[in-house]
Amino acid sequence: MVTALKVIFSGLLVWMCYVVISTSLHSNLFEQWNFLGGIAWMRATLWDFYANVTVIFVWVCYKEKSIGLKILWLLLLVCLGSIASCAYVLIQLFRLKPGEGLREFFSKQNG
Repeated sequence: MVTALKVIFSGLLVWMCYVVISTSLHSNLFEQWNFLGGIAWMRATLWDFYANVTVIFVWVCYKEKSIGLKILWLLLLVCLGSIASCAYVLIQLFRLKPGEGLREFFSKQNG
């Protein structure tokens, strides 16, 4: 299961990097911000995004002991979204020792 998750989250990370980079090359978010902010579904998507960031950040706060790492991951999650989420999950998956599984993935705190 851990290996499958590594493959899935690696694929998601690569895909999201591709989507963000290719979109950025074709469209400047800051030039279109006023237009996008006027779209109800865009506002709903942003609220949804920040709700998800909050959920993931609560897990990060549990996993990480260092206040500096907590703040760093909050900034990365807010600025990079799913790219940072996938990276954090992958880091946690690769930190697992042989024989550890999802129980340790979710519950084991970082030292």
